[in-house]
Amino acid sequence: MQAFRNCGLCASGSLLKGRTDFLVARRNMAVLRRSAACVQLLKDKVNLLCSSPLHQRLLRLPEVARSNAVAFSVGSSLCAVPFTQVENLSHESLIRRASCLVTDSANTYLSQTTLALVDALTQYAKALHTLIALQKRYITSIGKLTPAEEDNIWQVIIGQRVEVSDRLEECKRFESNWINAIHICELSAEAAYNSGAEHACTATKTNLQVAQSKVEEIRKISKDAEKKLAETKAEEIQRMAEYASSIDINDLEDIPEAYLRED
Repeated sequence: MQAFRNCGLCASGSLLKGRTDFLVARRNMAVLRRSAACVQLLKDKVNLLCSSPLHQRLLRLPEVARSNAVAFSVGSSLCAVPFTQVENLSHESLIRRASCLVTDSANTYLSQTTLALVDALTQYAKALHTLIALQKRYITSIGKLTPAEEDNIWQVIIGQRVEVSDRLEECKRFESNWINAIHICELSAEAAYNSGAEHACTATKTNLQVAQSKVEEIRKISKDAEKKLAETKAEEIQRMAEYASSIDINDLEDIPEAYLRED
């Protein structure tokens, strides 16, 4: 009876174990099928990617680009992906990059100082032309104005002369900064050339030429205005002398005191 019971237990245990193994086998087969489906899907995606126009263009890359490509395989397909070659960070390359940064900063400084100087010279020339117009108006009205009117116009002329003087001081201040910018650009261009950055050197020299030509152009305009002002002053002195000789010596007291103080 004991032996029968043992045999029954063994039989039932063997049956349970066989059933468990069967379930495990079925589960493993399901996992295997899903894995096979995933692999097949991945292969289809890779085949589609490798047959795309992008892959065809990659295959037509020149030999230099293909030499930097890393090949890898997914499933049964082969694709090529280019990688950019990193420049060697040697002392020469670092100095060359630093010189390019210096030229960029120097060009910015030159641009700002040139703009400031050109604007200051333009305003100075405008102030000169305004003063010239006022003095010509006074010349044409000599002997025709009352003392009060003559005093008023002289007050305006004196105020305009003060503005001309202020504009000239502003030009001198900006010109000092501009000259410093010129020297810095010349040094940075030389440094860029010595480091091998010929493009930065050429660009800086071009900016120097443009800035100098622009400043010289506006300087010529201001110089012409100064020349016209000197001619107007000479004409004013001559006209006053003619007017003084045409009146009695006692009328010299009517000549404005501001004119008598004129250099």
